[in-house]
Amino acid sequence: MSAQQISPPKVILVGNPNVGKSVVFNALTGAYTTVSNYPGTSVEVSRGHCQIAEQRYEILDTPGMYSMMPITEEERVARRILLTEDPHAVVHVIDARNIERMLPMTLQLIEAGLPVILVVNILDEAKRLGMQLDLELLQKKLGIPVIGAVMKRKVGLEELRQAISDYAMVPYHPFIYAHDLEQDILQINQLIHGEYRLSRRATSILLMQKDDDIQELVAEKEAGNGYEQLIKVIREISFRRRADLHLQISLERRKICKQMLKDVVTQTINETEPFSEKLSRWMMNPLTGAPILILVVYFGLYQFVGGFGAGTLVDFLEGNLFETYINPPVVHFSEKYLTAHWLFELIAGEYGIWTLGIRYAVALVLPIVGTFFLVFSLLEDTGYFPRLALLVDRLFKKIGLSGRAVIPMVLGFGCDTMATLVTRTLETKRERIIATMLLALAIPCSAQLGVILGLLSAEPNALAVWTVFLLLVFLLIGFLASKILPGESPIFYMEIPPLRMPQLRNVMVKTLTRMQSYFVEILPLFLFASVVLWAGKMTGTLETVIDAFSPVVAAIGLPVEVTTAFVFGFFRRDFGAAGLYDLQSSGILNATQLTVSAVTLTLFVPCVAQFLVMIKERGIKVALTIFIFVTVLAFSSGWFLNKFLLATGWLA
Repeated sequence: MSAQQISPPKVILVGNPNVGKSVVFNALTGAYTTVSNYPGTSVEVSRGHCQIAEQRYEILDTPGMYSMMPITEEERVARRILLTEDPHAVVHVIDARNIERMLPMTLQLIEAGLPVILVVNILDEAKRLGMQLDLELLQKKLGIPVIGAVMKRKVGLEELRQAISDYAMVPYHPFIYAHDLEQDILQINQLIHGEYRLSRRATSILLMQKDDDIQELVAEKEAGNGYEQLIKVIREISFRRRADLHLQISLERRKICKQMLKDVVTQTINETEPFSEKLSRWMMNPLTGAPILILVVYFGLYQFVGGFGAGTLVDFLEGNLFETYINPPVVHFSEKYLTAHWLFELIAGEYGIWTLGIRYAVALVLPIVGTFFLVFSLLEDTGYFPRLALLVDRLFKKIGLSGRAVIPMVLGFGCDTMATLVTRTLETKRERIIATMLLALAIPCSAQLGVILGLLSAEPNALAVWTVFLLLVFLLIGFLASKILPGESPIFYMEIPPLRMPQLRNVMVKTLTRMQSYFVEILPLFLFASVVLWAGKMTGTLETVIDAFSPVVAAIGLPVEVTTAFVFGFFRRDFGAAGLYDLQSSGILNATQLTVSAVTLTLFVPCVAQFLVMIKERGIKVALTIFIFVTVLAFSSGWFLNKFLLATGWLA
């Protein structure tokens, strides 16, 4: 086997979030992709392959980055890939509408001596806004291939494939800054002797900016080679320029880009503003954005997920299909052939593999998860979530988060485990801890949310109490955490993609992929949980746990049967909610008890999977602290709410 077959040339995709980078990746690679954590981190990197002419290439889709000077863990991983891999080409994808703001990173990539191809994506939206781009002129000025694209429609894909195939390393091309800045860069440059993946000029600038990773790399390569003198010069320059270094470098790059885009971009004024632009602006304005959010929640979550998913679909699957056509033959078969009591209980008993594991996963959880992921995919494909992030940014600042945190929070309504992983994209450690705690406390996953919405939809007052109480807990705990936890407040920045009509194929592919992934994850856990509960029942351990837990449940005004739902909830939140569904179907709970149990169960400890991810992401000490805090707060809140509802007679 040849070396080329073992290691095909690499093409690395880089760019800001929300510029269509993943669309480019999918267009190049098709379905042959793998997603895995980058070595030494928990950040996922997509890898795939494409065939151009006779050559096979490996394509890497890196996390979003804004510049060569990283801030978040995802940006560090993207930059680390550029530092460690040997790319055949680096494809920088930018949004044509924001070309002036994104081009400075292109300058940094070229300045670093990397083999850059620039893809100016979303050209259709730019033209609709009256922008005309002379990309041939831009290509001459930059000295690299420049491709105009609308990758959602595969416009520019063949040109990109050809540019990758034809690419040859361009000559090193520095851009000249102000004289005083150039003198400082030159002074550092002359003291660097080692060989680096990035150019010495780019390395010098990052050293001036106190980039930790670059400083560590230089310390290793320059040891014993005048390193002390190099550090002394860097410290002198950093001290002298401590107030304006980053700003001046940024302004110099912007000035170069502005000059470079002269005659490249021309703007014509549209007489009428497109409706999509008006709607986009309304979504981000607090006066109009809040009502739009309420409509999205009402129709998307309450009516579709809670009403249709947890109501119509669950009634059909669980109440009709399973109860009428599937369960009777299963039970009949088990009674006839599974004569051993322990075996019957394992398969078709109260906590059997079929009774709980398969029935809960297929008939109760899957339809609710499916309807939620359909709504999520629709909203994601329209570009609503970045606008929601801007809308809530001011409020989130009060609880120690930025608008960026809305993404893991919304994902939490799908799966809190997945959302906890996504908190790594947040800028500061303080913000990541607060987000992790709020996800564990007050964000119900889709299955739990769907079941609870289905349970409470018949009691509007109960649903109102549940919603308001959880919102108040979310804001209060977030506010207190922001005051108690040390650390800097986050800085918010996010690219806003075009507001588009969702594409049916994209929505269906995303929905089915997420449903498949979720089902593959939950079915083994449901089966495992049913086996554990069966073993607990057969040995008497479950009864002991329930007896020990019952006084706590009784203290918040709930019948002893609810204890089982809380025990279920530790295995999975949706498992516990499904247990609550069975209790409600049996008529055991009145309106007050139903509301108190729904609130307490929602606030109750995260499921096993989420807890393990919390340990992985935040460490055992932080995870245990959150676990204990959430447990105590959940039952304290349930006790308080029960007393309040009984005293006021609100739900009597």
